[in-house]
Amino acid sequence: MNPRVTEVTTLEGCRLRLVFSNGERRIFDASPYLVYPAFKKLTNAGFFSLARPEHGTVVWPDNIDFCPDSLYVESVKEEQEEYGKFL
Repeated sequence: MNPRVTEVTTLEGCRLRLVFSNGERRIFDASPYLVYPAFKKLTNAGFFSLARPEHGTVVWPDNIDFCPDSLYVESVKEEQEEYGKFL
């Protein structure tokens, strides 16, 4: 089982800064998911900012959430994300 989310901060560009139960800090880009009807409300920046950690994942009102394993596997370590900005 992958680590679970303990903290979340929303960032520009529909990204999430996540802290996991193993202490890792990672960045998850939610933007590829926003084309799906289930995630349509997340295109609204105000709604996106309502993200909160719950039961090891990230949730929003109206029962919107992400699979906690996807959040871990599809995110990058925060240091890698910062390094990528300079490439």
